[in-house]
Amino acid sequence: MSLRVQAISKLTSDKPVTVAGSAKITGIFGENVFTLKIAREFLSDEAYKSLTGSIRGGKKIDRTVANQIANGIRAWAESKGVTHYTHWFQPLTGTTAEKHDSFFTIKGDGTAIEEFDGAALIQQEPDASSFPSGGLRATFEARGYTAWDPSSPAFIMEIGNGKTLCIPTIFVSYTGESLDYKAPLLKALEAIGKAAVDVCNYFDKNVAKVTPTLGWEQEYFVIDESLANARPDLVQCGRTVFGASPAKGQQLEDHYFGSIPERTYAFMRDFEAEAYKLGIPLRTRHNEVAPAQFECAPIFEEVNIAVDHNTLLMDVMSRVAKRHRLVVLLHEKPFAGINGSGKHNNWSLATDTGVNLLAPGKTPKTNLMFLTFFVNTIKAVHDYADVLRAAIASAPNDHRLGANEAPPAIISVFVGQYLAKVLSDIETRVGDKFDEQDEAILKLDLHRSIPELMLDNTDRNRTSPFAFTGNKFEFRAVGSSANCANAMTVLNTIMAETLKNFKTEVDGLIDKGDKKEVAIIHVIQKYIVDSKAVLFEGDGYSDDWHKEAEKRGLPNLKTTPVALDAMVTDKAKRLFESNNIYTHVELEARHEIELEKYIKKVQIEARVMGDLALNHILPAAIKYQNQLICNIKGLKDIGIDEPLYRSQVSILRELSEHIQSVHEQVHEMVEARKKANNISDTRNKAIAYCDEVKGKYFDEIRYHVDKLEHLVNDDDWTLPKYRELLFLR
Repeated sequence: MSLRVQAISKLTSDKPVTVAGSAKITGIFGENVFTLKIAREFLSDEAYKSLTGSIRGGKKIDRTVANQIANGIRAWAESKGVTHYTHWFQPLTGTTAEKHDSFFTIKGDGTAIEEFDGAALIQQEPDASSFPSGGLRATFEARGYTAWDPSSPAFIMEIGNGKTLCIPTIFVSYTGESLDYKAPLLKALEAIGKAAVDVCNYFDKNVAKVTPTLGWEQEYFVIDESLANARPDLVQCGRTVFGASPAKGQQLEDHYFGSIPERTYAFMRDFEAEAYKLGIPLRTRHNEVAPAQFECAPIFEEVNIAVDHNTLLMDVMSRVAKRHRLVVLLHEKPFAGINGSGKHNNWSLATDTGVNLLAPGKTPKTNLMFLTFFVNTIKAVHDYADVLRAAIASAPNDHRLGANEAPPAIISVFVGQYLAKVLSDIETRVGDKFDEQDEAILKLDLHRSIPELMLDNTDRNRTSPFAFTGNKFEFRAVGSSANCANAMTVLNTIMAETLKNFKTEVDGLIDKGDKKEVAIIHVIQKYIVDSKAVLFEGDGYSDDWHKEAEKRGLPNLKTTPVALDAMVTDKAKRLFESNNIYTHVELEARHEIELEKYIKKVQIEARVMGDLALNHILPAAIKYQNQLICNIKGLKDIGIDEPLYRSQVSILRELSEHIQSVHEQVHEMVEARKKANNISDTRNKAIAYCDEVKGKYFDEIRYHVDKLEHLVNDDDWTLPKYRELLFLR
C-alpha cells in the first residue's frame, strides 16, 4: 500500500486534537516575556533604570550593571522552571539559531551552583563557521559573536516540558561584519529615526524620537501531515514541483473568509495561545483565497520587535502544527494554479508625541507634515525601486510575483484617486506661481484638498507592490517565508537617505531667503515631478502596464539573480555606506550569500524533480503502459476489430509520448545542472541555474508529468494529488 493510500485512509480515523478552552488573552499575554513590568519586580533601581534607558533611549548598559540585570532575569526564569538559556539570533540562513547552555556550573571547590552573569547575558561566542558569510571569513575561522539587543525583551520558549530562556541578539563576525538580519536593521532604524526627527522639527520642535512601525500579515497553507510526508517535494522543497490542477481549485472563491475547518481552527487556537504567552499581539485570523490557505496578523509594533515576533511566530506555527498532525507551508508558491502566499509589510512612522506621520491631520500644519513624509516615501521608492526589488528577491518568491494575487516584479506605488489628485494639484496649481504672499491660501487649499477620512478614501490595489492604505504604506511584494528585516532594512534606509536630502534642499532654500513653509512646498513639488513615474493606479498584471513601465524607465527584474545585482551597484554602496548600514564588503558578501542561496534552492528542486520523475512518475506510467499493451494485445488475439480498441491505442500513444519526453528532459536537465556546477563565478552560475536549468526544464517536465497524472490509473499514482492535499483535512 502506497504512502498516499495510507495517508488518505488515516484521515478518516483522525480527530482534531483537543485544545484547552480559550483563556482570556489579557490573562496570558506576555507571561513568558521579561517585560519592563516584570523587570521592575526582579531588578534593583539602578539596574532597572539602566535597562529602561537602553530600551527607550538607546544608551549602552554598563557591564557592572549587566550582572544585576542577568541575575534578575535568571531569578525570573528559574521561577518559571527554566534551566537553560540561549542567545537567539537570525543568521543569513533565513531561519533562527540557538545554542543552549545551562545555568548549572561547578565552582573551584566542587560546589554546584546556578549562575548567569552579565558577561553571558551581553555576549557569547557561537561557532560561526557553518553559517553563510559570503566570503567574509574562511571556514577554519570559526569565531563569531552574538551580542544582546536590550530593545527586544528576553522570552521563555516552551517546547514540550522543557523551557529555555531566549536572549534576542545580533550576530557579527570576529572582525565586526554583520552576519545576520538584526544588526543592519537596528542601524537602519537609527538612521531613519534621526533623519525623520530632523524633518519633524520643521513642524514640531517637541518631537525627539520617530519610530518606524510594522504590521505584518502572515499567509500560509495548512495540510495534513501524512499527505505531506507522502510528497518528497513538500518535505524537501516546501512546494510541489508536480501536480495537475484539480477540477475545483479556487475559482468559486468559496474558501475566502469562509468557515474555518475544525481541525485547522484547533491548530489556530493552539498556536495563538503560544504566541500570546510570548507577547505576540495577534489580532486576526481567517481563510485566504486559495483552498487550505490562511492568514494571521498582529497589532502594529515597533519594527524591531515586529520582526522578531514574526520570525518567532513562524517557528511556533511549524512546531505547534506537529501536535495537530498538520504541516504549515510557508513557501511563497507551494501549489501551481492557485494563489501563493505573501507577507504584506504595513509600514508607518510614529513620533513620541503620538503622531502617525503617514496619517493626514485636521490642520494645515499637520497636513503639510503628512504631505512631506508621504511624498518623501514615494520619492524614496522611485529612486531605489531596484534596491527594494532586491530586498524581496528569492527563488520561492520568483514563483509568486506576478502570479494570481501577488504583485508583479515592477515596483510601483498606488496612492488612490484622491491623493493622486492632491499630488497633481500641488504640481500644477501651485507650481512656480507660489510665493510667500500665498502662504496662508496654500495652507487652506491643502487643508481642503486632503480628505480627513483617509481610510475611506483610498481603495486597495492588490496588484500594486507598494500601496498607500490610508495611514500607512503596504509593501505587498514581501514573500511569506522571508525575514521581514531585509525589506525593512532597505525601506527604512532609503527613507532615511531621502529625508536627509530633503532637509538639505529645504535648508538651502531657507538660506536663500524662502520662508520655511514655502521652501518645504517647493521641494515637495519638485519631488512629485521627479517621482511621478513610479505612481500607477491600474492593473499591474496587464501587458499594457509592462509596456508602459518600460517607457517610464521602471525596472522589471523578473528573476532573482538579475534583481540581486542592485545590491552591489555604486548607487547602493553609497546609500548603505553613507547611512552606516553596510560596508562595501558586507554588501558584496550578502550579494554572494543570496546568489548561493538561490543556486542551492533551484539545485535541490531540480534533484527532487529528477528523483520523483524517475522513481515515482515513470514507474507508475510504465505500469499502466504495460496494462494497456496487454489489453490491446489480448483484444487483438481474440479477434476484436481494430476500430474497437482504437481508444486504447490512442491513450497508449499519448502515454508513451509523455513518458519519453519526461525521461529525455530529465536527462537533459541533469546535464544542464552539471554544466552549471562547473561555473566558478557565483552570479554566472546562478544565471545558468535560472535560465538553463529552471527556465528550460522545470515547466516542460512538469507539463508532461501533470499530463501523465491525468492519464495513469489513479490506483497506481503514488503521490497525493492536489484534490487531496488541498481539500482533505
